[in-house]
Amino acid sequence: MIEYLQVGKIVNTHGVKGEMKLIPLTDDPRRFDELKWAYIEKDGQLEKLSILDVKYVKGSVMIKFSGIDSMSEAEKYKDCFVLVDREHAVKLPEDSFFICDIIGCSVFDENGRLLGELTNVLETGSNDVYVVKDDSGKEILVPALKSVVSNVSLNQQRIDVIIPKGLLDDEV
Repeated sequence: MIEYLQVGKIVNTHGVKGEMKLIPLTDDPRRFDELKWAYIEKDGQLEKLSILDVKYVKGSVMIKFSGIDSMSEAEKYKDCFVLVDREHAVKLPEDSFFICDIIGCSVFDENGRLLGELTNVLETGSNDVYVVKDDSGKEILVPALKSVVSNVSLNQQRIDVIIPKGLLDDEV
């Protein structure tokens, strides 16, 4: 299981005092209010920095880290990811999973037939959609609904689904 979770990506500087603009990579951008520190991943290394201030502007997060006090210092972190360790991640409701934990799982239909590997999750607003790719590279889009996803086992890296009628080409 991945030890650190990406919660944002730094896309620009903000102002001249070292603030950074980041795009949140979390369902709840207000989660930054609860963080006292976070990691910035730069050149494959994690740097733990205290968070001094957080503001929200038009879907973005403006964040000020301790020790980064100028625009030129903040520019060095552009395109870097902000991470938290799993211990400080948001607690998920039952039957909810971090996307990074289910990517790579094998997906099986109700007959135990391997459909492929979960390669991506599309967040559509109403419900997520699992992108499942088979050995030939063909993709199947599976709605992530309770009526479709019958079991998720992170230990076994396995997801069992009940394919809705008409979803697969061979079911016409």
